[in-house]
Amino acid sequence: MDLCNINEIKALLARNGFRFSKSMGQNFLIQAWVPEDIAAASGAGPGTGVLEVGPGIGPLTRQLARRADKVVSVELDRALLPILKETLADCPNAEIVPGDILKTDIPALVGEKFAGLTAVACANLPYNITTPAITALIEAGCFASITVMIQREVARRICAKPGTGDYGAFSVFCQYHTDPELLFDVPPDCFIPAPKVTSSVLRMVPRKPPEEVDDPEHFFRVVRAAFAQRRKTLVNGLYAAFGQQLTKEQLANILTGCGLPADVRGERLGIPEFAGISRKIRQTQG
Repeated sequence: MDLCNINEIKALLARNGFRFSKSMGQNFLIQAWVPEDIAAASGAGPGTGVLEVGPGIGPLTRQLARRADKVVSVELDRALLPILKETLADCPNAEIVPGDILKTDIPALVGEKFAGLTAVACANLPYNITTPAITALIEAGCFASITVMIQREVARRICAKPGTGDYGAFSVFCQYHTDPELLFDVPPDCFIPAPKVTSSVLRMVPRKPPEEVDDPEHFFRVVRAAFAQRRKTLVNGLYAAFGQQLTKEQLANILTGCGLPADVRGERLGIPEFAGISRKIRQTQG
């Protein structure tokens, strides 16, 4: 069965009485090159176990199963389970786990299913859970790489550099934990139903935490404050977060003490600058 042939897909879905769910963000691939290229970029190979999120009817799952020793796919929609049983019948190394990835103990699942294997994550993520799903995969801390197809807008945000319009707190979070790389775009006509936006495939390779960050929790508190009020200066954002302990004058002095203009905006700063501000704030607070 060609899982990217639109006629075969429609027949498969009709045979099983399946209807697309907008609430689950379901869009199935109808161009074979897409799952092939995603799987090729995922790092799946001998000695690897792949955690997939949202397999749909299984085109990417099949490609991953051809490369990896084992594939475990977490699927929320139970209506897809009998379909996947059919489409993956000839993939003995692929296992479907019913469940919600956002409620899954990912490290425990990886430890149980991929003993002795190098774990990687790969997914055509539903648009409606993109940010929390990526956050969960990163924070699981158990993958050699994370390769996902997501909205192009979010992919660009993840890879954005300081001083650009796409740069934000999520950019800093992803770049703190990983080295993200934008691989290729996937147009809407590669899906059924066709989404209204272009998708992009992104690979994130975990990195060691930046050495200049000595208190991650406080560092991210500063980052969140910096982007909570994008149109305002960084001093105002920091004052909203730390105003009970520090005055605006103290915060302005902290910025100038870090070699920054007192009226700088957070969107212009990178990880080293945020780390320096975080350290100075803690020193000033005593």
